Amino acid sequence: MKTVNHWIGGKTVEGASGNYGPVTDPATGEVTTRVALASAAEVDAAVRTAKEAFQTWGQSSLAARTKVLFAYRALLDAHRDEIAELITAEHGKVHSDALGEVARGLEIVELACGITTQLKGELSTSVSNRVDVAAIRQPLGVVAGITPFNFPAMVPMWMFPLAVACGNTFVLKPSEKDPSAANKLAELAGEAGLPDGVLNVVHGDKVAVDALLEHPDVAAVSFVGSTPIARYIHTTASANGKRVQALGGAKNHMLVLPDADLDAAADAAVSAAYGSAGERCMAISAVVAVGSIGDALVEKIRERAEKIKIGPGNDPTSEMGPLITAAHRDKVASYVKGAADQGAEVVLDGTGYTVDGHENGHWIGLSLLDHVRTDSDAYRDEIFGPVLCVLRTETYEEGVALINASPFGNGTAIFTRDGGAARRFQLEIQAGMVGVNVPIPVPVGYHSFGGWKDSLFGDHHIYGNDGIHFYTRGKVVTTRWPDPSEAPAGVDLGFPRNH
Repeated sequence: MKTVNHWIGGKTVEGASGNYGPVTDPATGEVTTRVALASAAEVDAAVRTAKEAFQTWGQSSLAARTKVLFAYRALLDAHRDEIAELITAEHGKVHSDALGEVARGLEIVELACGITTQLKGELSTSVSNRVDVAAIRQPLGVVAGITPFNFPAMVPMWMFPLAVACGNTFVLKPSEKDPSAANKLAELAGEAGLPDGVLNVVHGDKVAVDALLEHPDVAAVSFVGSTPIARYIHTTASANGKRVQALGGAKNHMLVLPDADLDAAADAAVSAAYGSAGERCMAISAVVAVGSIGDALVEKIRERAEKIKIGPGNDPTSEMGPLITAAHRDKVASYVKGAADQGAEVVLDGTGYTVDGHENGHWIGLSLLDHVRTDSDAYRDEIFGPVLCVLRTETYEEGVALINASPFGNGTAIFTRDGGAARRFQLEIQAGMVGVNVPIPVPVGYHSFGGWKDSLFGDHHIYGNDGIHFYTRGKVVTTRWPDPSEAPAGVDLGFPRNH
């Protein structure tokens, strides 16, 4: 059986704890790989390696860093199919979706390639008599990233390319459910010329996470995952004096007004709710239908959802793959099974779905719940699966109030032809990312990603300008030099005379 080990100091390091976790092919249910689970001592070794590498990397020139990043970008592009195959084999998402994940991660590598302009600093001359003031940004040191299973390549690339471009060294703790993509990213970084120890990967569970949160040489922690864990990460790391950005869960709403193009809205709802089997924090999991359009919209969504082909991620005809684990599949199914008892109409029931020839895979079909109440479990919880809830309101104002009452504030969208309504929505809605006729408003790499309320703990969003500020700290230098005319007698500070 294949074993995924750690990557420390530019090479594979075998796990020493004696503890291993299973890695399953979600399409078959078979355990195909085992992953080493790091002890606190192994995490300490990775951090010490990163700390040593920082002594050189933190003083390296911007030209040296960007040379590596440009080479890394080319290698990622050349190996994108290979990385996507690793994602599909361990996460289960279809190959095209995995390729899209790699492409979105590449955006941040490209942003990091332009770090020279982002770290220029500021200068004010003559603020007083012969006094200049300069503001510069410098790296933090060793920083860590703790990333989720749903985007095993993209989310790590949201973090470490910018961190190392800013001069930091990095310790990545990816999800133990699909660890191979992280190792491949690190191997390619080494091939691109990243010095040994600048990027390290340690695999593990809560033991490894806590070791990073408590380690005195880790200056900052980036996290993406569920809200309860994000809150724990933020509380624990902050108590240990670390800078923290912890992105939590979501319940993203799509408000559909009576004037909207219902066909476009239905297409968007299906792709945003069921893409990647709903295992993404920016999935639309609640559609709010305003006025009399509810019945027509639900019917259009149902018609489209019934045509989605579910199958193994490596089958080119599959449009949706399995869920990551059997336990997660069963948890998602429990929300559908309990929905009717809590007042919902089950329009589509995806529980009990199987794929011929892959009966032991972690399969679930698409579920559509209508007339969902805001006090029901299916609405209140982040299901993280292919379940779409439809709620009804009479007015725009009621719809906005419903969305703003949610404890989550990650992303949201409005579908309308009315520019005035769209403008009001983007200003009145309490969420960090807003789409206007765009169902999944994930920002491009040079704008930052992050939510409000229980979807974000910490002051900084991820990547973009916020990411660069997170991975650096400001320093202001005030300088006063005497005028050469004031030099001591007998000293000539003029240019040498050549003739």
